[in-house]
Amino acid sequence: MYQVTKLENGLTVATAEMPHMTSVSFGIWVGVGSRSESAKMSGVCHFIEHLLFKGTTRRNARQISQAVEGIGGYLNAFTSEEMTCFHARAGHQHLEELMDVLVDMLTCSRFDPREIDKEREVIKEEISMYLDQPHHLVQETLNATLWPDQPLGRPITGTPKTLDGLQRSNIVQYLQNHYAANSTMFVAAGRVGHKQFVKLARRYGQRLKRGIPAEYPSANSKQTAPRVALVHKKTEQTQLALGIRTCSRHDPRRYALRLLNTILGENMSSRLFQIIREDRGLAYSIFSSPSFFADTGDLVISAGLETSHVAEALGLIIRELRNLAKKAPSPGELRRARDYIFGQIDLGSECTENQMNWLGEQLLGYGKIFSPVIVKQRLGKVSAADIRTVAGQFFRPENLILALVSPLKSARHLEKRLRF
Repeated sequence: MYQVTKLENGLTVATAEMPHMTSVSFGIWVGVGSRSESAKMSGVCHFIEHLLFKGTTRRNARQISQAVEGIGGYLNAFTSEEMTCFHARAGHQHLEELMDVLVDMLTCSRFDPREIDKEREVIKEEISMYLDQPHHLVQETLNATLWPDQPLGRPITGTPKTLDGLQRSNIVQYLQNHYAANSTMFVAAGRVGHKQFVKLARRYGQRLKRGIPAEYPSANSKQTAPRVALVHKKTEQTQLALGIRTCSRHDPRRYALRLLNTILGENMSSRLFQIIREDRGLAYSIFSSPSFFADTGDLVISAGLETSHVAEALGLIIRELRNLAKKAPSPGELRRARDYIFGQIDLGSECTENQMNWLGEQLLGYGKIFSPVIVKQRLGKVSAADIRTVAGQFFRPENLILALVSPLKSARHLEKRLRF
């Protein structure tokens, strides 16, 4: 199902052939993200993402969107810590048109100074919007506390100050250096033949030149005791984010951690949802999610709570972490968690966009593709004892960081609950 070809200029070309589909999803993936930015250049990758939609030597901004939407398609992009993706989806017969638009954006954008100034203000409004959302603000506060004074702890959007410091010459030079053939992948999923796609990629990909692969410093996670970060804000609720340092995406423990997260808080059957919401009625929303990076990772438990319930809810969360570290889950609980993940993998495999994302993330993250079959096999080998072991290794006071956006003026009374 998956095929990968490396072209002469270093460009990687990959496909997931789904001949039963009527659509195709195409993405240009670049191995660069906010982790590669210096403090002074913070936000440049996200800025570039925005600016590539603002006009090329062949199309203005409206013509870019019309070229895809006018054939019934969809066009978007995202920037993360370690990668950037520009992607589109349309009927399979329009694959070349999608490639033409996206490659034009990447290689022929004008970076009009007037558009740069306008988009700078647009991103500042985006930042203000996020900061007005307590559930987003608490995550940024957590990241800054988990990874202080390093790229992982800085917002992907940058800040108003760093945006003001980014001039056209900085932006264009960064693009030319890092958004290059040897750091880029063309990925397609859907009704597409690999040979046909390679032929198109070779024609359009020759516009890309070799560049300098992006690098970033190793994550610094020195910590010997729990940390608490409080943002005082007059809100109706307290937003809570409990971060736990875990492992990188290359660590074999990630499979046990994936199952552990499902048991802990990924869905409505999870322990935290049942205890915090169903049994106690303390929160409308509570969930956990893991993140894996090249050299580190975290698991974050998030909840919105009545401020008077924060201490009780935090105590219950810590109790469940302690329980998982002391006692392995039951066979039934492990089976349900495994079947849930298997089901999510299978459901995702039916969507061309999910398959395109799977290929891009796997190739950029690992340099190879782990098929869903292999992932299921490795998850299937995880025992209940393995889950207890990783819980004991990660659920420790020196790995815990609590972030709060709250009317509370002090969080000292919560610090003792993080010691267990």
